[in-house]
Amino acid sequence: MTAAIDRILIQQGDLTEMDVDAIVNAANNDLMLGAGVAGAIARKGGETIQRECDEIGSIPVGYAAITGGGKLKARHVIHAASMSLGGMRTTAKTLRTSTTHSLRLAAERNLKSIAFPAVGTGVSGFPMDECAQIMLGEALQHLKGETSIEAIHFVLFDAHSRDIFQSALERLRKESSTGAASA
Repeated sequence: MTAAIDRILIQQGDLTEMDVDAIVNAANNDLMLGAGVAGAIARKGGETIQRECDEIGSIPVGYAAITGGGKLKARHVIHAASMSLGGMRTTAKTLRTSTTHSLRLAAERNLKSIAFPAVGTGVSGFPMDECAQIMLGEALQHLKGETSIEAIHFVLFDAHSRDIFQSALERLRKESSTGAASA
């Protein structure tokens, strides 16, 4: 079996072009698709995604909700609410819980592949390096348990962000191999 950490993939690209079971939207708790990643998802995925979000309504900050993928290649969009609309910004706690909840939703639906952006680093201004540590840590924890997920992609918009995530993944790889050797 492939080691959990080897099922985490980092790449630079366009999240909305990913052909995976689900992509993750960096969402607000009102599930309003406005700017940034959410705006790109709304433009490429079509109106049905926002309509499904409207049917769900508001969710607590730190949670996630799932809709269909509309016209996207991805079959679903998981909306990770790490902030509130016009209010509270992303915190380490809301990033951690919305990432965990997104992974749990995917596994509950027996999805095999999921792609995340750097949640909270755009409009909310959360630090990229801290985002990488938190999200990659939660992904690794999830993959160490029983799950249907075979691959977790982190799709970063630019080379700088990709490099930060890649470095954080290498640190995690070293930590997990050191921990495994001493266990």
